[in-house]
Amino acid sequence: MRLFGRRESSLDWLVAGLGNPGRRYEETRHNIGFKVVERMADDLGAGFRDRFNGRIAEARDGETRLGLLEPLTYMNDSGQSVGAALRFYKLDPQQLLVVHDEIDLPLGDVRAKMGGGLAGHNGLRSLVQHLKTQDFARVRIGVGRPERGDPRSGADWVLTPFEQQVDVPALVEKGVDCAMTVLRDGIDVAMREFNGKG
Repeated sequence: MRLFGRRESSLDWLVAGLGNPGRRYEETRHNIGFKVVERMADDLGAGFRDRFNGRIAEARDGETRLGLLEPLTYMNDSGQSVGAALRFYKLDPQQLLVVHDEIDLPLGDVRAKMGGGLAGHNGLRSLVQHLKTQDFARVRIGVGRPERGDPRSGADWVLTPFEQQVDVPALVEKGVDCAMTVLRDGIDVAMREFNGKG
């Protein structure tokens, strides 16, 4: 289903990394999506500017034109920012790649996926509410669950930082690699290369 009319766009893809704004949330598990799009912007030599209730960077990967978006609406309203950017760039939801934390995947497991459910993720729920479809590509970055006996709920868990021994830059790099594989080679190739590899 096409939500927005098919017109000429200045971009081929919008990549939205999900997270929460502000120093308080900067190093939390929930903000791994921000870290991935920031690393992509660095790698591609692009700078961010404020727009769409978020921060957007425009970049090129070869001939592919990318928008890299960090919604600053807080996670639960991510769809407001992403929807505004898609409309401005005249992109379909099928040209959206969302990078987000995933509590249902073990720590360090990174997977690509097309469409599917929400798994209790409020950022994804907001996107679906605004876009009226679940048919967009995703890079899911496993942040694990609290261990048995840990009193924290899943919601509290994702709003706390990674343990000190976790190699967060390596996890971010793996997320970038998966996202770039989706953009360069397609979702099926990314799923074969990353899914189930731990």
